[in-house]
Order: sequence, then structure tokens, then C-alpha cells
Amino acid sequence: MPTWQVILLGLIEGLTEFIPVSSTAHVLLAGHFLGFESPARAFEVLIQLGAILAILSVYAARLWRMALDLPRDRRTQKFVASVLLAFLPAAIMGVLLHSVIKEVFFASPQLMCTMLIAGGVVLLAVDRMRLEPRIHEAMDITPGLALKIGIFQCLAMIPGVSRSGATIVAAMLMGTSKRAAAEFSFFLAMPTMAGAFAYDLYKSYAQLDAASIRGIAIGFIVSFIAGVIVVRYLLDFVSRHGFALFAWWRIIVGGLGFAALALLG
Repeated sequence: MPTWQVILLGLIEGLTEFIPVSSTAHVLLAGHFLGFESPARAFEVLIQLGAILAILSVYAARLWRMALDLPRDRRTQKFVASVLLAFLPAAIMGVLLHSVIKEVFFASPQLMCTMLIAGGVVLLAVDRMRLEPRIHEAMDITPGLALKIGIFQCLAMIPGVSRSGATIVAAMLMGTSKRAAAEFSFFLAMPTMAGAFAYDLYKSYAQLDAASIRGIAIGFIVSFIAGVIVVRYLLDFVSRHGFALFAWWRIIVGGLGFAALALLG
């Protein structure tokens, strides 16, 4: 694992994890063209720990307030239940399809480019719809709505779909504002990414050597720093400008990916 490649991939992970462009597809495609390989594809999953800690650090005060309110505040209790329900479908499907995801989906750059372009078209279409949101606060998303969002999150097991993209689009189509949808996606990322990290570490730790662990540690640090920057500014950007920029980015990256595959293999 050359250090410069590890730093680059960690930067890509942190910058793209919380925006609807599919960080996994970006990291895997970059790794493909760089000739980067990690044991059992563990690096690509485990550096997400940096992004997890990034969102925890930015939301630390709010999470602490929620922890204090949880025993007595009904609204907080309902929101925590909503996040856990939304997490459940991905937890079940992730365990059942772990080998398929790693051995089939992660191994197909053509699939990733296709999903990037298709997801960009969908995101562009949804962003241009004149939706009338009924829910303007992430805390007001009901458990039933959260479960539906969680089912959509399972689509993100295909690299290129985007976990944040799937959850944000689902939430918006079901009556949630752009800002509330993005913020709920942030909260849902915490258990989802932590669960993916823990399960992948359990499945692959025996294949990790000292060099792999060092590379993961560097990637984690870079991912954390980049993730903090994105989380701090994304909600305001989305509220003002929507998702069109991310949609076009997906389409361009997917198109460039296909061109590179045709030229380089």
C-alpha cells in the first residue's frame, strides 16, 4: 500500500461519504485505476471509521443532549427509535449479502459507472420536482417513514448507488424537506457505518497484516479530517442549492469511468 495512494483514497472517502455521489464507488474506481489492492477489500470499508468519527465529533453536543433527554423526552425517544428502525433492513441484508457485495459488486467497475450515471439522472429529476414537504425537521420523521427510508438504504449495497443518495431521495419523495432528509441521513449513517465497520473487521481481521493496518490507520485519519469539513457545511449548501451539482458530478464521473475503462481496461 503506497502511502500516497492511501492518503488519496482516504481523502476521497472523507469528501464523498456524506454527499449523494457514492463514496464506495469513488474509492473503488480510483483504486482500480491506481492498481490499489487491499486484503479482502478491507481498507475500502474500514477507513469509513474516520467518517463515522467525523460526524460524531460535529454532532457531539447534540448527541449528548439527546442522551440526556432520552429517558424522559418522548420526541427524542421516537427519533432514536426511527433511526434504529431505519438501520435494521441494511443490517440484515448486509450480513446476508456480505460475500456477494465484496466478491461481485465490488469487483465490477462497469456496474459502478452505470449506477453513478443512473443515480445522477434520478437525483437530477428529483431535485427538479416541485415537492411540497410536510416534514421540515429530522426529529419529526416517524418510525414508519424511517423504516421505508431504511429499506431504500439497502440499494446502496450496490456501489455507485450511494447510501446518502438513496436515503435522501426516499425521504424527499415521502414528504421530507431537503435539509431534514440530509440530516436524517447523517444520523442514520452512524449505526449503519459503525455496523458495517464492525462486521467487516470481524470477517477480515485475520487477513490483515501490519502494512494493511498502517494503511487503514492513515486512511482513517485523512477520512476523518475531510469528513468533518463536509459535515459542517453540507446542510447549508443543500438548503440553498439542492442536489443538482452532485447529480451532474455523478454523471460526469460515471462517463469518465466508462471512457477510462475503454481506454485502459
